[in-house]
Amino acid sequence: MTEPSTHTQPEHWDQIIEPQGKLLDLNLKEVWRYRDLLWLFVKRDFTAQYKQTILGPLWHFIQPIFTTIMFLFIFGKVANIPTDGIEPILFYMSGIAIWNYFSACLTATSSTFVANAGIFGKVYFPRLVIPLSTVVSNMVKFAIQFLLLLAVIIWFAIKNGQFHFGASWLLIPILIVMMAGLGLGLGIIISSLTTKYRDFSVLIGFAVQLLMYATPVAYPLSYLKDKSYAGWIAWNPLSPIVEAFRYALFGKGTVDMNGLLYSGGFIVLVVFIGMIIFSKVERSFMDTV
Repeated sequence: MTEPSTHTQPEHWDQIIEPQGKLLDLNLKEVWRYRDLLWLFVKRDFTAQYKQTILGPLWHFIQPIFTTIMFLFIFGKVANIPTDGIEPILFYMSGIAIWNYFSACLTATSSTFVANAGIFGKVYFPRLVIPLSTVVSNMVKFAIQFLLLLAVIIWFAIKNGQFHFGASWLLIPILIVMMAGLGLGLGIIISSLTTKYRDFSVLIGFAVQLLMYATPVAYPLSYLKDKSYAGWIAWNPLSPIVEAFRYALFGKGTVDMNGLLYSGGFIVLVVFIGMIIFSKVERSFMDTV
């Protein structure tokens, strides 16, 4: 009889899950490895939102159309606010399109931990995949609204014989990415705070509505040049982006490169801080959610 061997073969693991010990251990390479899961969440967000609805994606056309009509009446007819020489319908619709993208990213990512606690408690994957998928899925919705905006621009070009298309259009993808970054950064910060302080989930809807009026969505910055509070609106990092978006589309209005640099620096800082806070909270949020 031979004795069993006491030597065992070394075990090889495909993946080892370890607690993050360093403050700056963001592990973005792991997020990239889960990119297929990210696209699955993008598909889930887009299809689940319109499941059992009659109009489906057509709601992306209906919302900006009715909001534009309301802005035309309130800010155009009642308040008689100028639009920097841009056709009022195009002025309001362009501001609404890019604002909707930011507000959708911010609102959705701000509930990442609370809304997905059931998934997070059952299976492991980089938690940052969820807010990133939200930003991407909302970009698809923005593309639908942007197509509507392009259709209206072409209609006015045929009607008036004027159409602006130049190098300024190259700014549009950069401005969209900036809006995505700002919505993501602020959203994951609020999401991290919401795990302990649920008041933020109530505050976010109210704050987004107020922030829209502190951003030149329904009025140009030039309208505020003689106002005492113009400086506060200019310090809003969203203001240079919205103004530059209109300038890129129509070649009218103002574009403040210093303002865009300020917004870019602010976005980088917010995203960096947000990822650090998000990474720290994800280690123990199941104890509080």
